[in-house]
Amino acid sequence: MTSRPYVVLSAAMSVDGHLDDAGDRRLMLSNAEDFDRVDEVRAGADAILVGASTLRRDNPRLLVNSEQRRTARVARGLPAHPLKVTVTASGRIDPDLRFWRHGDRKLVLTVDGSLAEVRRKLDGLAEVVSVGPEFDWGRALDELGRRRVERLLVEGGGTVHTQLMEQDLADELHLVVAPLLVGQAGAPKFLGPAHYPGGPTARMRLVETRAIGDVVLLHYAPKQRQRAGGPDRDLDLHWMRRAIELAAKCPPSEGAYSVGAVIVGSDGTELSHGYSREADPHVHAEESALAKLPPGDPRLRTATIYTSLEPCSQRRSRPHPCARLILAAGLPRVVTAWREPSLFVDDCVGVEQLRAAGVTVVELPELAEEAESVNAHLFGTG
Repeated sequence: MTSRPYVVLSAAMSVDGHLDDAGDRRLMLSNAEDFDRVDEVRAGADAILVGASTLRRDNPRLLVNSEQRRTARVARGLPAHPLKVTVTASGRIDPDLRFWRHGDRKLVLTVDGSLAEVRRKLDGLAEVVSVGPEFDWGRALDELGRRRVERLLVEGGGTVHTQLMEQDLADELHLVVAPLLVGQAGAPKFLGPAHYPGGPTARMRLVETRAIGDVVLLHYAPKQRQRAGGPDRDLDLHWMRRAIELAAKCPPSEGAYSVGAVIVGSDGTELSHGYSREADPHVHAEESALAKLPPGDPRLRTATIYTSLEPCSQRRSRPHPCARLILAAGLPRVVTAWREPSLFVDDCVGVEQLRAAGVTVVELPELAEEAESVNAHLFGTG
């Protein structure tokens, strides 16, 4: 079973909504400090995607520029640079662009009619795969999921952003607004006309605003549009579904639950994630997610951990159950979907232990069935 990547859209635009001007040379909308922020986001991605028109227009390399960040990726067992991906239906690909000459692996997603031509042009430079007779973003994301891409950073252009927003496939939007006015006909825009989910009155959740020199970062959660239940509840439901998706990645076991966990910072960004048996046959989801962060990470003091199953209060395979690990890390808030049944232990009291220690615990019973369904094989229903 594979799951689609978590999709982050990243763009910088002028105040009047343009990604560039109409000239031949690229307009620098951002500043050095923000370019470094983007480099950090790239370093945290498994793949970076741009449309073929952006390749032709900007001729980017799409690399992690910081040597320190590249070294950190390699230390985690990753390539120095994320997988580079471009998409094209027309097959208009230039093999002389810098995109193909720098970095590690490259992948082109195209359509049946252009497959042979693109493979001929890029022989030895990239892998080329078709996603059907017409370009299908669902199949494209499934293809990336099969390649173990968990976090996908999309850097343009406007057509790609528009299609992903229209199809409600973007999980995060990082939008930088520069104090410039382009005002030129024909200049590329961040988004074009489309039938966006919920229509013009559906308000996306604003997660963060940050001034970075003379530009402003706006961080939105596009799937969390205002509706019944309130935006805070929507945010919890969103991250819990992310945890349940991670639970589906667990190697199957007849003697343990499949659980996913996500740690989210106070600014709404994902700090870490994990799932059961991710690193070894005995590791728990919460334990795996916590182990990926430095001990004493100050962000944990204001973060939330989302776990698809109640944190364990006792275990045989490790000296410390997950409820105790959460308390030791100083996490103030826990969100869970499903109370642990009396299958492997008689009485799990993880929720009670956390609440007794002053941790805020939120339960989402409306997602309990989804969390349980990942473990259907344990109950004879899978």
